[in-house]
Amino acid sequence: MAPRVTINRAAGCAAAFMFTAILATSANADISVRFDEGAPKDRFTFENVGSCPIGASELVLDISGSKAGLIFDTTGAGAGVEVFQPLEIVSGAQSLAAITKVKDGDNAVTLSIAELQPGAKIAFTIDVDDTAGGREITVSGSEIEGASVTFSNNGKSVTAALSSGATALVKTGAC
Repeated sequence: MAPRVTINRAAGCAAAFMFTAILATSANADISVRFDEGAPKDRFTFENVGSCPIGASELVLDISGSKAGLIFDTTGAGAGVEVFQPLEIVSGAQSLAAITKVKDGDNAVTLSIAELQPGAKIAFTIDVDDTAGGREITVSGSEIEGASVTFSNNGKSVTAALSSGATALVKTGAC
């Protein structure tokens, strides 16, 4: 007599559903943005936290919407206070096609990306000062809240605002 085989249809259906759900998950190339206060040099880091490369595109960091009226302090004679630091790429220069020149008192910088692989980072240092009358040379996370990052690719743009934790996640969509 042959052994009796019992098939649990519910378990089989659940496994098939999970397998289908995994296959249906789309790949993304989201960008994590982080600001680190570090007098005299503050740091912005952009990381491809997705699973596919980002091709020719543009990132615009705009700090004008911040709560503290932030500006870039790049020279000793201008809108900033005390210490100044020009923009310096410290990681990921090979991923950039171009970067705009940042003048003293500016509040936006554009990074033209050539290609950014999953897990790769672009980072730069610069001095950021507030103009709201607080401690101008030190920028806390809450002071950068409201600054934004806009990602543009193939005629489409998406924007994310930095939180009081000085981070943002730009959801670029499926690759």
